[in-house]
Amino acid sequence: MGTTIQKMMQSMSQRAREASRLMARAHSEAKNRALREMAALLRQHRTEIQAENSKDVAAAEAELGAAKIDRLRITDRVLEDMATGLEEVAQLSDPVGTIGKMWTRPNGMKVGKMRIPLGVIGIIYESRPNVTVDAAGLCLKAGNAVILRGGSEAINSNSCLASILQEALKKGGLPGDGVQVVSTTDRQAVTELLKQEEYIDLIIPRGGESLIRFVVENAHMPVLKHYKGVCHIFVDASADFTMAEAICMNAKVQRPGVCNAMETLLVHEAVAESFLPRVAKSLSEAGVELRGCQRTQTILPGMKEAAEADWFEEYLDLILSVRVVPNMAGAIEHIEAYGSMHTEAIITTDYQRAHQFLQKVDSSVVLVNASTRFNDGYQLGLGAEIGISTSKLHAFGPMGVEELTTNKFVVLGDGQVRE
Repeated sequence: MGTTIQKMMQSMSQRAREASRLMARAHSEAKNRALREMAALLRQHRTEIQAENSKDVAAAEAELGAAKIDRLRITDRVLEDMATGLEEVAQLSDPVGTIGKMWTRPNGMKVGKMRIPLGVIGIIYESRPNVTVDAAGLCLKAGNAVILRGGSEAINSNSCLASILQEALKKGGLPGDGVQVVSTTDRQAVTELLKQEEYIDLIIPRGGESLIRFVVENAHMPVLKHYKGVCHIFVDASADFTMAEAICMNAKVQRPGVCNAMETLLVHEAVAESFLPRVAKSLSEAGVELRGCQRTQTILPGMKEAAEADWFEEYLDLILSVRVVPNMAGAIEHIEAYGSMHTEAIITTDYQRAHQFLQKVDSSVVLVNASTRFNDGYQLGLGAEIGISTSKLHAFGPMGVEELTTNKFVVLGDGQVRE
């Protein structure tokens, strides 16, 4: 069985490499036509898709919690969102072949940087079948071939979606192997996929921290990752309290189970006694459990003490750590010690402090007077995203179509030779 899986993954990778050469040369209209065809076929095969999805949901109900079942289920709304998302990707500008800048050397040569596809991308993810469609669409638009390995709990859904996406590619005159889904639930397939560095240019894992660490430890090729989102909001001494409260509520309560939700609130000591009781009341009424430092506990008696481990924690739940800090430098020091380079925000009316915070905080998205929930490709105007990278090579932050490409140098001469 082991040899069979090894051969399967090598064959898939080889076919993806061959397909990637054709995908890279595909005209924008051909890619857009295939994306629109994907959307049409998803709607056309709604009944078939949901029938396969119901098998996954039924099998998972005994093992997964309600939240994961919800992410697994393909409702009419989810399927329409998939189709609409593909149509939106088709409307995005095609980055492939664009030259961002060009300069002229003293000898008259013109030098430029042209956007090109990455090649073959492997994506390993959990639960959500919509990732299969989103990732395929974005990789197609950027001229890449993609190998998708979803969670075993969604195997029927993903296999069905893959056959539909491949049909759309072929109808659009593009290679069906440009989108492949690993058809086995055997975990050895992941290990073998991570060994295909000869054919796969990049791996993107999406899921829990344990999955991402496994991929990082075993991959033979570059990995774009984010382990977790320990996101902070710092309420500065000059903050507008009404604004600060609204932002904190949105960042923690709107969707606590996502990676861009606030996990730690830092408050300047100059306003802690006046602001903390106000925001704590609103948060508590929304069902948020607060865990505070000793200074916070003094201001809000009865609060649970925050342990050292809490400052590192991505709760993904209605739990919030709170710390009073002496100044902005103290807030930044805390973020540097416990943050995950995901998303941080400052609430302030002081322009100079806002500017300093933007410069000094080293996270993928840094905001002034806005919720951490805006660290999202769609919200930032990228159209869609394949994930949020907290590693700096080669992308940092939400990864849209452009982040699925790289640059090559192009040189235009008229006979120059090097002396």
